[in-house]
Amino acid sequence: MQRYLETPEQVLQELESTPQGLSAAEAEARLAKNGKNKLEEGKKDSLLKRFWKALCDPMIFMLLGAALISTATTVYQNVVQHENESYADLFIILFVVIINTVLSVVQEGKAAEAIDALMEMTAATSKVMRDGLIKVIRSEDVVVGDVVVLEAGDAVPADCRILESYSMKAEESALTGESVPVNKLVDALMLKDSQKDVPLGDRKNMLYSGSTVAYGRGTAVVTATGMDTEMGKIASALNMAEDEKTPLQKKLAALSKSLTKLVLGISIFVFLFGVAREIFFSPGETAVFSMILDTFIIAVALAVAAIPEGLPAVTTIILSIGVTSMSKRQALIRKLTAVETLGCTQIICSDKTGTLTQNKMTVVDTYTDDPLLLAKAMACCSDSKRGLGMHEAVGEPTENALVNHAHDLRLYKDELDETCPRIGEAPFDSIRKMMSTVHQEKDGIRQYTKGACEMLLQCCTGYVKDGQVLPMTEEYRQAVVRRNKEFADRALRVLGAAYRDWQAAPGDYAAETLEQQLIFIGFVGMIDPCRPEVYDAITECRSAGIRPVMITGDHRDTAVAIAKDLGIIKDESEAIEGAKLEDISDEELVEAVTRYSVYARVQPEHKTRIVRAWQARGMVVAMTGDGVNDAPSIKAADIGVGMGITGTDVTKGVSDMVLADDNFATIVNAVEEGRKIYDNVHKVVQFQLLTNLCEIVTVFAASMLGFKIFSAAHLLWINMVTDSAPGLALGMERAEEGLMKRKPRPADESLFSNGSGAVMLVQGIIMGVLIFFSFLFGEWLENGRWALTASADGTTMAFLTCNFSQMFSAFNNRSLTGSIFRMKHQNWWLWGALLWTIVLTCGVLFIPPLCRLFGLASISFKEFVIALGFAFINIPVSEIAKLIRKGKKKNADA
Repeated sequence: MQRYLETPEQVLQELESTPQGLSAAEAEARLAKNGKNKLEEGKKDSLLKRFWKALCDPMIFMLLGAALISTATTVYQNVVQHENESYADLFIILFVVIINTVLSVVQEGKAAEAIDALMEMTAATSKVMRDGLIKVIRSEDVVVGDVVVLEAGDAVPADCRILESYSMKAEESALTGESVPVNKLVDALMLKDSQKDVPLGDRKNMLYSGSTVAYGRGTAVVTATGMDTEMGKIASALNMAEDEKTPLQKKLAALSKSLTKLVLGISIFVFLFGVAREIFFSPGETAVFSMILDTFIIAVALAVAAIPEGLPAVTTIILSIGVTSMSKRQALIRKLTAVETLGCTQIICSDKTGTLTQNKMTVVDTYTDDPLLLAKAMACCSDSKRGLGMHEAVGEPTENALVNHAHDLRLYKDELDETCPRIGEAPFDSIRKMMSTVHQEKDGIRQYTKGACEMLLQCCTGYVKDGQVLPMTEEYRQAVVRRNKEFADRALRVLGAAYRDWQAAPGDYAAETLEQQLIFIGFVGMIDPCRPEVYDAITECRSAGIRPVMITGDHRDTAVAIAKDLGIIKDESEAIEGAKLEDISDEELVEAVTRYSVYARVQPEHKTRIVRAWQARGMVVAMTGDGVNDAPSIKAADIGVGMGITGTDVTKGVSDMVLADDNFATIVNAVEEGRKIYDNVHKVVQFQLLTNLCEIVTVFAASMLGFKIFSAAHLLWINMVTDSAPGLALGMERAEEGLMKRKPRPADESLFSNGSGAVMLVQGIIMGVLIFFSFLFGEWLENGRWALTASADGTTMAFLTCNFSQMFSAFNNRSLTGSIFRMKHQNWWLWGALLWTIVLTCGVLFIPPLCRLFGLASISFKEFVIALGFAFINIPVSEIAKLIRKGKKKNADA
């Protein structure tokens, strides 16, 4: 339908809607009939397909193939040669492979569910008229006929026909490629001669899904939703971005590939060495073939068990768990990369109003010769509403304070809207720092303008005094500036007002037309108290090695007073105004940026320069913002932080994290969570590599000495029991004490830095040696000598030691630097994993059928205790390693 060729009234009639929107019941019925307002998503793999994909690993196929060949050989030996060989290995290998595959699919599913939950938490919302009232709903619940209320920074939720436009401009580059915002109008378009249709980019009375309002405000009726929108029509041709991987995930994927090659190399060597040994020392051809096959199965099983292919998936799960945890603390993560980067944050650049302060403005003082005129001007030039029976104004906090102030003087906003209706406006923007509205009053047309005093005074040619308009003088300007500073020194936010009378309605409502030849009325002083929790958050920032920086559009004196109160600065020399930044080159700013922690009267482009300057010094920077013009600086920052309450859709859309409560303390909480999550990932990585290393050492050493300790079934079982559950349990570890007293870690820090790689290597070798000694001890107890041959008791004790060594290693890794005996909290998830290991391991040892199936022996209590003792040695070894590492770090820092 060519809605752009029709008048607003015609469109509303055809859509069976009204300027006041739909009723809630009608909207619900249309939603049920036509479906959600969203593009079709790619079809997800079924559970069976995901299971098959997980099973289609080359190493798994090799293992299953070898197991089948082994089974065929066993059948031949039993049927033809009348031997009595067991089929246990085949059943165990099949069972473990299936269980591991199921666990892999479950983990993958959990990670996907967490990502879906993340998208759900940050779902877009829209303001629509329902039953004549403005309501905020999810954008996916918008239906055809809904009247959408739009202002600068809002994302357009669906294709719409404009009903009202007040200087509205839309950014439509995603659809049209036009880089400049397009002016929007209300009137119906006309086709030119021989023209059959109006090009998409020229439909100036339409708004389209995927665009954003760049300036002004207005209302529009929804004409198409979901796949019926212009964006939906080209959805199949859109290049959908792949899931973004965090730097850590990329590092772990690369590490997994490198370790895979290493493990495969070792496995191939183990196989070839075993083959050579069997050929030269084995008694007969059948036995040689059987032993070679057995060696091959062990080599492949070692590869399957020791290759850390699950590290990236486990990391994703831990990151996703962290996202959920952060959401409970009011920090909504939009990108997984933010979780990792938060732990590196060194600079937090924050807005003042609403983030450091409560954003609950109250007018406490005025400077004017006509208080009623000042109050009327401020109320008329505000979009906040306060009707009959309302105890507080509703809208933007600053304008709420102005409307409430007028209300206290018996100037009621709803009555002002009726007696002097608004007929035009020039919306506020952060460049002009002003807003103008034009009203039809009884005596004619009057314009009211409010904004920053220094900007407002530049547009004024007169001022109100004793009921008269006097010419503006430099003496009066200076008097205003002095009183303005007095207000600012009291930490008051200052806002001025002026007016202009017109003989007829202006020809246009551009700011350049309206904001000249104004008559200055006066200004108000408003207080916005600091958030009480921010004081502690600033202190915590300092102890964590993070520098808080205030960036505000407010007066320098106001900013300094609040920054001193919060402890951001100690002296006003640490503050600079945006105007002075204009005189500093980018190179000079890089040198000077460390001297300032307060930036006042800044323009949006200054924010980007400040971020770039800190980044040029190698710092990881977080930047908050709420307005449309803050988007570039938020995008430039390492961590872009959008405001959940006051933020526009544009800033939320480019941000990495959204603060649900617009609170600075939430950023600090998120940094703590980010550090904890990275710590936990580090612990899981170290644990899994350590346990895999000990298995490699054990099998490799036994192969070199000409015998085997573990069968393929043993290796796969150990991997299943001690890998997944303890790893995920470590990911649930709470933050360590003193976490926020550490300095931020470097963004490019390796997982093996500060000696952790060397410690892991040594501990892995020691674990392998202990398992080896456990085998030897079992063999000696069984045979009374060490012959380095097959020993059921030796294998059983080594099996037990290996299982519990890995569990004790998980407990050791609860802290990579501190003693586990000094930790003040318990990880009950890890205790649960220990119980899981105990039950399964003891079940295999003490249930006779399982014990025989695994080829293990029923060992004595003495052997059981000795095997546990070898495993327990890992705990003091780890404690000593931590002490040595701690001492070296202390010496290095000295």
